[in-house]
Amino acid sequence: MTENPSVLEVKHLHVSFPKGNDRVQVVKDVSFEVKRGRTLAIVGESGSGKTVSSLASIGLLPKNIARIDAGSIHYSGVDENLENLREDTWTSIRGRHISMIFQNPMSSLNPSIRVGKQVLEILEQHGLNGNASDQKKKVLSLFAEVKLPQPENTYSKYPHELSGGQKQRIMIAMALACNPDVIIADEPTTALDVSVQKSILTLLKQLLSERNAGMIFISHDLDVVSEIADDVLVMYRGDVLEYGSAEAVLKHPSTAYTRGLIACKPPLENLPHRLPTVEDFQKAAQSGQSISSKPQVKTLHEEGLFEVKNLLKTYPIKKNLFGKVSRSFTAVNSVNFDIRKGETLGLVGESGCGKSTVSRLLMNLISADSGEVIYSGKNILQASKQEWKAMRRKFQLIFQDPFSALNPRQTVGQCLDEVMAVHQLHGNKNERKTHGIQLLEQVGLDATAWDKYPHAFSGGQRQRIVIARALAVEPEFIICDESVSALDVSVQAQVLNLLNDLKEEHQLTYLFISHDLNVVHYMSDRIAVMQSGNIVELGEAEQVFRQPNHPYTKALIGNIASGKR
Repeated sequence: MTENPSVLEVKHLHVSFPKGNDRVQVVKDVSFEVKRGRTLAIVGESGSGKTVSSLASIGLLPKNIARIDAGSIHYSGVDENLENLREDTWTSIRGRHISMIFQNPMSSLNPSIRVGKQVLEILEQHGLNGNASDQKKKVLSLFAEVKLPQPENTYSKYPHELSGGQKQRIMIAMALACNPDVIIADEPTTALDVSVQKSILTLLKQLLSERNAGMIFISHDLDVVSEIADDVLVMYRGDVLEYGSAEAVLKHPSTAYTRGLIACKPPLENLPHRLPTVEDFQKAAQSGQSISSKPQVKTLHEEGLFEVKNLLKTYPIKKNLFGKVSRSFTAVNSVNFDIRKGETLGLVGESGCGKSTVSRLLMNLISADSGEVIYSGKNILQASKQEWKAMRRKFQLIFQDPFSALNPRQTVGQCLDEVMAVHQLHGNKNERKTHGIQLLEQVGLDATAWDKYPHAFSGGQRQRIVIARALAVEPEFIICDESVSALDVSVQAQVLNLLNDLKEEHQLTYLFISHDLNVVHYMSDRIAVMQSGNIVELGEAEQVFRQPNHPYTKALIGNIASGKR
């Protein structure tokens, strides 16, 4: 049997970034190859060098900052070392022969241009598919191929009109537009719910096979990697720790670091009281001790905190000449559920099902068309602005993206001080600073964070800052809206452990929204399942997970069960 030929080969790559008057090596002697029809997964924590190595192989490293100190990069269609190419040559290769699917579609898509036009521009730039009519047909075909609903309608939409999963599928369509030989996929399924994730992975595997292309798949989720990868390269702080077949690396890892990455994700069974972290495995390897944790015990709470009755929210889609709504979309359809004091209620469902809309209705960030949210015997949807100002102390929201949730022009200290000052908490500025530093230490940061700006922190550290800000006003109810979905698995485990610790210490109640059923199952006392604006199932976490009643719930759980190694 003939071995698949290499389409991209990286040898002994060294990349450095400036640090003061010196330079620091962020990629150290990295070598790998991408073969036609095969997927190489590069895995590791944030800052391990995964993305930098991949950006180097597509000529996208910022030249005024990053420097390739040594190594070679060879693409099968070009004779010379890619690192030596002029930018105009790179322009003809990038997108046409080597394409990239970026992690954050919102920052990669132009918010002022319709998505169909953005994909069309790629075809036009590379002179493909003839006239405008043929090019539009090609774009619509790509939209159908990546499972976008109503391709013709989607073609004319702006990015903000699409869900996160739909925007990511636009990015995949853009990467596939020119039938490239190499696709670099940087965390392409991180923001997708489990069923869409599964369909995207199936699609990518199918396309690789049909087009005989090679793929670099960057991810921190080893369950996803196990589904799609043929080969796996594990990186840690710029170094390669393991490199081999997916079977060998994932089933027989040789390093404590890889074993830790595999164990960080919440398991389907035998839930531990605390999730193990990579650091736990590394310390255990050094000391020769084993990692043990007592089993998790779910608690059934009885005292009610919120009661949601017939909550309805619609959005107009079309209006007639007189401005009257002729067609509307029902985002939340007469929803009923309760939230009990001291519990974590998990809310799961696919992108666009209405989960985040429910959270914003509860926080009064958007107005409901009808229904009631009963808190302390009163329908808070009818509360005045003054009453809501007082309630803002009690209700807090942790958003999905901690970077956009923090003001880049404010230091961490200014951010925390502001919320405490608005609610007139903790006396004067010095007292607020003392309390703020205590909160930072409580979430695993130190006092030096007070005077730093958000860009100085990693994604996991920024999420800890957002959690500290939520705690600063001493709330009793916190909505976690996809608050760990963008974090790598080791940091995710740390944040989940932190949220559980804080819940116990401060007697908090959580509404935990996520598309990751493993995480929801681990965190929740009860789970509500949402589909197309409706709550289709609600019950104790173990009951919903082990014996689901609704076909939709069965399908969701079936998707994660089939994806397990």
